[in-house]
Amino acid sequence: MVIVVDLISYPIKGCAGIPLTESLLTPAGLAYDRSFMVVSEDGVFRSQRREPLLAVVRPEISADGERLTLTAPGMTPLPIAVDSHSAPRAVEMFDKPYRGIDQGPDAAAWFSELLGAPSRLVRVPRDHGRVTDGWIPGTAGYADSGALLMLSRASLDELGRRLRAAGSPSLPMDRFRPNVVVDTRSAEAASAAGAAEAADLADLTEPHWEDRARRVRAGNAELGYLKLAVRCAVTMVDQTRGVKAGPEPLRTLAHYRRTTAGGIVFGTKFSVVRPGKLAVGDEVTVTEWGASEA
Repeated sequence: MVIVVDLISYPIKGCAGIPLTESLLTPAGLAYDRSFMVVSEDGVFRSQRREPLLAVVRPEISADGERLTLTAPGMTPLPIAVDSHSAPRAVEMFDKPYRGIDQGPDAAAWFSELLGAPSRLVRVPRDHGRVTDGWIPGTAGYADSGALLMLSRASLDELGRRLRAAGSPSLPMDRFRPNVVVDTRSAEAASAAGAAEAADLADLTEPHWEDRARRVRAGNAELGYLKLAVRCAVTMVDQTRGVKAGPEPLRTLAHYRRTTAGGIVFGTKFSVVRPGKLAVGDEVTVTEWGASEA
């Protein structure tokens, strides 16, 4: 069977992820995922594309979402009471207008000191109402283009093999900032349970099988294929040190993961069709397949 082996939520867009053992899966993805965003004083979002140091910020959010603590090397930890009710301000992400509730001067001063540029922290308002485009549309907080990013270990293993063949080291999963990492038992192990199961599993041990999954059951929730994840310069940021360390993996991915439209893709974005609960160890079942766009 295919199972969830890692769950990661990123409460603040562009900042470090929080490993989870289980989470509510809301219409907008894992609980609190990309609920917050760092912006410039004029409201334009900050990203690791230009601010790789965001990667070292490790936010902690309380189970009820009412308290957020900011931590980073060399910075004094800052606990803040989350403001979910004040009037939102205009913000901008990828040249599109959104709104965000400013989290106050202390959070602003903390991020401004860390990044060396005037910054503010905002939260998604309750009436966010964003609709993401794709094969099965959904909603999301401040995530780039979809509620969930799924990546299989088979896909990362294939990239690692190609990187090593080119004389470069393998890269960790965190370079790709997935929400859901999935893996399978080997076909050999499945064969002990029956030839039919082994045959079914063989397809799911292939790299990039997640590209072809159109409808998926995960835990007691259902997911729908949105689009392939187009990768950018963030994949070249060392997530531990918060510094750019390119040109990999984009150089290698460009040789075998380009779409006809020219984008470099790795991993798959999904919408939440039916909310529920998701935990490490839950089975993931593909109920509808399609053709890969890569």
